[in-house]
Amino acid sequence: GATQQGILAVANQHPTHLLREIRQIRMPAHHDVRPKDVDLRRLGSVIALAYERDLRDFESLLLLEGVGPRTLQSLTLVSEVLHGTPSRFQDPARFSFAHGGKDGHPFPVPTKVYDETIEVLRKAVDQAKIGHGDRQQAIKNLHQTAVRIEQHFTPNDEMEALIEREWAESRQYGGRTVAGLVGASDPGARRPPKKQLSLF
Repeated sequence: GATQQGILAVANQHPTHLLREIRQIRMPAHHDVRPKDVDLRRLGSVIALAYERDLRDFESLLLLEGVGPRTLQSLTLVSEVLHGTPSRFQDPARFSFAHGGKDGHPFPVPTKVYDETIEVLRKAVDQAKIGHGDRQQAIKNLHQTAVRIEQHFTPNDEMEALIEREWAESRQYGGRTVAGLVGASDPGARRPPKKQLSLF
């Protein structure tokens, strides 16, 4: 799709052009993910898709039986990266809600969810290779369903509550940061400070 074409276009550009463009990139002064960095309507539709549906019927519709709400949330965001149009990438911080960050922003990497997501994608690719594209189509359907939900979705201002929930459930999903497993040595582990990290 459009995303694949965009990746190919960038890959085929001369390095001097890319270096010139990279120098123009302006990163925010903060490192943490804030509501102003995210299209809450788009993120909210993903959360609604994952948590507020009758998943028993929905899973069978998508041919993704056995996938829990947290993995479905990640798969929906990954599906958007694979099948979305360029206009869907105006708030890239939203994609950090698929698998968190190794620095704990917006939350620790849920390694169990990460592994499950990779396994679902691997199976989809393997089946597509032998002519069974059902799972691949199911992953594409996640993006299309999220877009449909988004059209009628009214977001609330509970992004902080979502991040707090991810932190609270982090241990259950194998949450990990560069400091190690969350809760392994410090059951009262706290979120990292909301400041930009230094590279030097």
